[in-house]
Amino acid sequence: MLGLQFGVSKSEANDTVHYWLSMLRVLLPASLLEQVDSNPSDYAIVQEWLTQFQLIVDTFEQARERPIDNDEQRSYFSGKKQQHTFKSQIVTLPGGKDIVDAIAGKKGPTSDISVFREHQSQFAPGQGFDGDKAYVGAQNVQTPHKKPRGKELTPKQKAQNKKFSSTRRIFVEHTIRLVRIFRVAQERFRLRHDTYEQVILTVCGLVRLRLGMIMLPVLSQS
Repeated sequence: MLGLQFGVSKSEANDTVHYWLSMLRVLLPASLLEQVDSNPSDYAIVQEWLTQFQLIVDTFEQARERPIDNDEQRSYFSGKKQQHTFKSQIVTLPGGKDIVDAIAGKKGPTSDISVFREHQSQFAPGQGFDGDKAYVGAQNVQTPHKKPRGKELTPKQKAQNKKFSSTRRIFVEHTIRLVRIFRVAQERFRLRHDTYEQVILTVCGLVRLRLGMIMLPVLSQS
């Protein structure tokens, strides 16, 4: 598409996209943890600071092109979506004020709780989280009441679930909507599959810029 619009070759268009992708990844950290990742002392300070909050975690899936390899097809086929997908995880501050952590490009069928457990060590021990019913059983994650087999939730439990969703989890869902406003994060991903992680993390950086969590450097005029 870039080649058609600007009259450049496919390889030149590809080089241009990857050049700006790499530039934006440097300028726009995808998450707060990534922003301080290169400085161990700052990272430790942020980890400790985060413990005063109940962070909010959720995932989203995005369709990808069907893999050529049969084994790869099976590993990316999501029974929930009935198509081949990538899965990404977003962790936000309360109120959706910032993206604390972003993981992109996991295989669609991977369970939400597995993705969470794989990356939970990035946070301080005891860090609290809010999550949906997919996180029931995860350590330090507060979830809605789950309906017992063959029984119904009590009116009190239903009211608590409604409050939990409307006052907490709605904010991470809003942040994910901000990410998915970008067509590249919303429609079937048609670029090379090995670029997916960097593309989505770049989008997360752009969302953080929109939220006012990143300040771009200003070039001084000589």
